[in-house]
Amino acid sequence: MNPVRLTGRLALAATGGTGRIAIFAGRGLAGILPLQAGLLFRQIIQIGWLSLPVVGLTALFTGAALALQIHSGGERFQASDVVPAIVAIGMVRELGPVLGGLMVAARVASAIAAELGTMRVTEQIDALVTLSTDPLKWLVAPRLWAAVLTVPILVGVGDLVGIMGGWLVGVNALGFNSATYIANSWAYLESWDVISGLIKGAAFGFLVALSGCWFGMNAGLGAAGVGRATTNAVVVASVAILAANFILTGLFFR
Repeated sequence: MNPVRLTGRLALAATGGTGRIAIFAGRGLAGILPLQAGLLFRQIIQIGWLSLPVVGLTALFTGAALALQIHSGGERFQASDVVPAIVAIGMVRELGPVLGGLMVAARVASAIAAELGTMRVTEQIDALVTLSTDPLKWLVAPRLWAAVLTVPILVGVGDLVGIMGGWLVGVNALGFNSATYIANSWAYLESWDVISGLIKGAAFGFLVALSGCWFGMNAGLGAAGVGRATTNAVVVASVAILAANFILTGLFFR
């Protein structure tokens, strides 16, 4: 095959796909007006409240393991006293947003894709169109905005729980004084560390909901189509979170 034609075909396909997703996301975000408070609140519960246990447990064990690792590595350089500061900064800047986003992607993107994919297969979405109802307004917009609003809150809670996990290990296993550990944790944190993590959480929530809605709304026919949509939603959301984290970290802390 002519390599020039192949390159052009791939470029056109990538550009067209990006444009379709951008239009889909824009229409989904704009569809929240006029506000459908009931639909939005229902999705806030589904995406935010019900994701809290898995995000909290992930952050707790991550903070505890991070404290053990930093203490073990710091002893080689007589720098084990930096455990509280590094745990706090690492959780707030990176681990809290990224792991929280990945846990939400595993739970929420798959659920959204499966739900919307099933509606596509059973022609419920076609029925909405037949009734002159915009599916993006009723199905996509509440999920996008609920994820954007709730994931930063989950990230904030995860940060606190992760720091608490490091504190539990530091005080009970590593011999730190409780008051000193807490003081050192907060002394080295800056406001921008917290704000940047919350901004990442909002961006990750948007990517998770967008991935689930896109693949769900475009699911293939049958059970196999719904299964592929669910798998693709989780994979794409997870990779997008990691890529977006790299980009945002470069912008925030260059």
